Amino acid sequence: MRLDTFLKNARAGCSDAVLSAETRRWGHRRYSFAACLLAVTLWGVSPARAQTSPLLNSGIRPQLLRDVGIDQKLNEQVPLDLPFLDEAGKSVRLGSYFGKRPVVLALVYFECPMLCTQVLNGLLRSLQNLNLDAGRQFAVLTVSINPRETPDLALAKQKIYTEIYGRSGASAGWHFLTGQQPAIEQLAKSVGFRYAYDPVSGQYAHATAIMVLTPEGKISRYFYGIEYPSRDLRLGLVEASAGKIGSPVDQVLLFCYHYDPATGKYGLVISRIVRAAGLGTALALGLFMFLMFRRERYA
Repeated sequence: MRLDTFLKNARAGCSDAVLSAETRRWGHRRYSFAACLLAVTLWGVSPARAQTSPLLNSGIRPQLLRDVGIDQKLNEQVPLDLPFLDEAGKSVRLGSYFGKRPVVLALVYFECPMLCTQVLNGLLRSLQNLNLDAGRQFAVLTVSINPRETPDLALAKQKIYTEIYGRSGASAGWHFLTGQQPAIEQLAKSVGFRYAYDPVSGQYAHATAIMVLTPEGKISRYFYGIEYPSRDLRLGLVEASAGKIGSPVDQVLLFCYHYDPATGKYGLVISRIVRAAGLGTALALGLFMFLMFRRERYA
């Protein structure tokens, strides 16, 4: 595919609606974020010069992206006294959403042309597949990293996502917050979410992840990308709640599956399954022998 075609599509806002079929075939959604970032980097570079740009061949990370990423801060406390505005424009403290249940946190911005929508859509799909309800067993906080965004935008986003989510009490369990730069920066820093603003495009470069926090506001789990398997999110919520939500089956699954911070996923632990199977075999054999001896005794 020609680079000038790629840049033209990427500059249009990196939206699925404007990406050509040729661009989708080149990378589809897995590479859309890379397209956005490359467009930001080469915003003022002509296609002819871009083809010989050392950035494309040197492996050097553009300056804008050097501050973008996620630093895991498991078990660290987020500042609960930070001030924000909820979707109704009411002043709230971050801590007002904690204390009773685990919290799923997503840092995005509401006018993001593509990537943030993919994060929220992935979160929505995962929540729809859970038999736990936002507002009952857990809460969801979506916080804008753009201090210029308003509660009106937050309310519009909340209505869209809670209506699609379609569960009773969703609007009381999934909140969309806006705030001032200092509070946003403190929250982002506390969870290791590093982002950068590009004044040329007026957009933010950021990584993609959601976090699960304990009822006390400590960081429990990170899940990366734009797809979050419902099983992993459920296990993360059960762990964050210290077993106060979920079922006995979840406890069995947590014994068999282990969270890997490097991948942000739960993986099957074979050694635990072998131990469990051995223990089950020993118990079954013991029960069998007990019944046989008892039978002989009364024969």
